[in-house]
Amino acid sequence: MSELAHQSGDQGLTDLSIDPDVLERELAAELLGDPLDELDFQKSADEELLVARECDAGLQQLKGGHDEQLQGLRVFCEHRDPRAVALLLPLLDASCPVLRMSAVYALGRNPSPTAVEPLLKLLQADANGYVRKAVAWSLGNHSDAPVLNPLVRALQTDIAAVRLWASVSLAEAGVTSAAKADLAASQLLISLQIDSEPVVRSNCIWSLCQLLEHLVDSRCQEVVEAFVNALVHDQDASVRDEARAALEQQESPEVLERLQTLVDEGLIA
Repeated sequence: MSELAHQSGDQGLTDLSIDPDVLERELAAELLGDPLDELDFQKSADEELLVARECDAGLQQLKGGHDEQLQGLRVFCEHRDPRAVALLLPLLDASCPVLRMSAVYALGRNPSPTAVEPLLKLLQADANGYVRKAVAWSLGNHSDAPVLNPLVRALQTDIAAVRLWASVSLAEAGVTSAAKADLAASQLLISLQIDSEPVVRSNCIWSLCQLLEHLVDSRCQEVVEAFVNALVHDQDASVRDEARAALEQQESPEVLERLQTLVDEGLIA
């Protein structure tokens, strides 16, 4: 996966199943009153208190002047606090593009349904490419909202910096339903073939991998064929490497056999 796709990074927590036996042992250990447990709890409580104080200060800073607002925005690009959303939204209309961009990133960290419409307006109309790039990333964290078609258009038409994140966010939006996954995959397949930027093509491969389990068999086969084509024909080594890694991840005997055939025929090393 490309560097930027690695950064797409604000991932949600994975739910873990609880083994009752493990839980019982943990409860028994708690009853023993291990002093280390108390120290860990105190550390966690202290950290939570520190974050709460930072957020309180950040809320006040968002109400201040330009420099204070930037400081507050840095806080909410790092921390989540639902109280911040109402103060972040007006900053999307700031005349300063740095404020707008930072507010977009903060809303990506603090996603809210009320942010979707103004973010989509920025993606369509903001003159600053850095702001639109931030929006393309932020919309990936609003994946339940109707963001897929705007992201498709951004991947089709916007500058390279925006296409980088649109290609990643399409995976986030696409995994929410089979229909969305198919639509996202359709555009990602096109962009993998025609986009002029290697890093965008690499990100398309990464995103298609995330969507595979949500696609029907015929579309999955089309994706595999696109990976093979990129592996053999793409002019950029990083894209070829991404395609090979994607094919190897399928762990399909047929795919692995095909890779070996390509090696035997001298088409790949």
